[in-house]
Amino acid sequence: MITLTPKTLSPFSFLCNPIPKHQNQNSKYTIVTQYSDSNSKPTFNSNCESEFQTERGLKFDIGETFFRHESATGRDLGVLAAALYKRSKGKLRVLDALCGCGIRSLRYLIEAEADFVLANDANDDNRKVITENLSQVESSSGDDPRWAVTLSDANRIMTECYLKRDFFDLIDIDSFGSDSSFLRSAINALKLDGLLYVTSTDGFSSGGRRPQQTLAAYGAYVRPMPYSNELGLRMLIGGAVRVASVLGYRVTPLFSYYSYHGPIFRVMLRVNRGKLPDNRNYGFISYCHNCGSSQEYSWAELGRMSCPCSDSKVQGCVSSLKLALIHVVVSKSLVVSGPLWTGPLHDTLYITEMLHLAEEWGWAGSGSGTDLDKLLNQMVAESDPRLPFGYTKLDEVASRAKVNSPPLRAVMSTLEKEGYAVSRSHIESNAIKTNCSMAGCIRIAKQLQQCSSAE
Repeated sequence: MITLTPKTLSPFSFLCNPIPKHQNQNSKYTIVTQYSDSNSKPTFNSNCESEFQTERGLKFDIGETFFRHESATGRDLGVLAAALYKRSKGKLRVLDALCGCGIRSLRYLIEAEADFVLANDANDDNRKVITENLSQVESSSGDDPRWAVTLSDANRIMTECYLKRDFFDLIDIDSFGSDSSFLRSAINALKLDGLLYVTSTDGFSSGGRRPQQTLAAYGAYVRPMPYSNELGLRMLIGGAVRVASVLGYRVTPLFSYYSYHGPIFRVMLRVNRGKLPDNRNYGFISYCHNCGSSQEYSWAELGRMSCPCSDSKVQGCVSSLKLALIHVVVSKSLVVSGPLWTGPLHDTLYITEMLHLAEEWGWAGSGSGTDLDKLLNQMVAESDPRLPFGYTKLDEVASRAKVNSPPLRAVMSTLEKEGYAVSRSHIESNAIKTNCSMAGCIRIAKQLQQCSSAE
C-alpha cells in the first residue's frame, strides 16, 4: 500500500472511479461500503460530473453535507497536533465524532498517518459521501482496519467505545452550538494523555447575552466584556475543566483558536489523571466599565471584589458622601464572569513544535505569508507567560483617551521600550495583549497623539 504524506500530495485522478472496499471480517466496527441508489445523485462517476472540493491537495466531495472552506485552518491545526502525537507515541487512533462529509477523517488518515480513524455521523444520508471520500485510503492494512464508518449519535458511539474499553488517542468533536453535552462521554472514551479537540459556535453566549445558557452548558455565568471572543475560549476550556474534574481528570489547553466565521471557538486539550491543584487557573474575571481595568479572582476572593478606581487612597481627600457615591457608581460598573479558565490559552513549546512541523510540510515559514503561518506565530507570541487574560482594543483606548486610534505598531513599540510584555491578538485584529494597565495604554495613546500633532 502506498503511504501518502502532506509533502507529496497531488490531485488524485482515481477519484472518478473509486474501488469498492470490502469489510474486514475482524473489524469490531461496521464498515459502510458503497451501495447503489438509483434515486440519488451520483457522487463519483467516470465522467467526474460531481464538483470536487480541494484542500491541501486532497480532493473530496461534500454531497449534501454542511461544509465551510473557512474552517480549513481549524482542520490544519488538528492535523498538525495529530501528527505530533503520532511522532511522539508511535501510534494514532482517531475518533471523528461528527465527521460531516469526512474530510477531517481523510486528512487524519493521509496527512497525520493515523493507524485507524472511526468516522461517525448521525445523519444516515451522509453514508455514501463519507465512504467514497475515505475510499481513497485502503480500508485495511493486513488484519487491521484503517478506517470505519458508523452512523450513530456521537454520545452513543463514544459511550459504546468506553464500555468496550476501546479508547482513542484523539477525539475530534466539531459540533454546532455548545458541545458541552459531549464532554463527559468524550473524556471517558479517550486514552490517558490523549487529545480532545472541542468546538463551540455560540457567540451569543460568549458575548454575555445568554448568561443562563452558559451557566447550564459550561457552569459559568458570563457577562458582556470587551474581550468576549476570548471569553468564549475560556468558558469552553472551563467547562471541560469542570467535567474532567468530576471524572477525576485534569485538562491542559495546548492551543486555543478563534475564527470570526460562525464564530468558531476550537480548543485542543490534553487529558490526564488528577485534578487541578487548588483550582489553579480556574476562577473569575472582572471588568470595570468605569475605568476599563480587568482583574482575576480566585474562589477565596469572591467576597472581596472591587476595582482600583474605587480605592479611597486613589480618590484622595474627598467627603464621605462623595466617596460613597463613587463606590455606588463603581459597583454598578463592575461586572464579573466565571468560573472560567484564567490560565494560558496556548502551550508555548507545543505551538513551537506545530510551527516547525508546518514549516517542514511547507505550510508555513520561508516568508510564505499564509494565514496559518501568521496564526501560529501570533499564538507563539500570545503564549508569553507574562501576558494576562484578555486583550485591549485600541479603539477603546482611543475612546477613553479622547484621541484618534493610535497605530498598533507604534503602541506595541512604545510598550516594549517601557519594558511591558505585548503581542498582537489572533482573535481581534486591532487589539493587543499586554501586562500594561488600561491607564498606561491611555497615557501612551495621548503621548503618540501629541507627537503626531507636533510633527
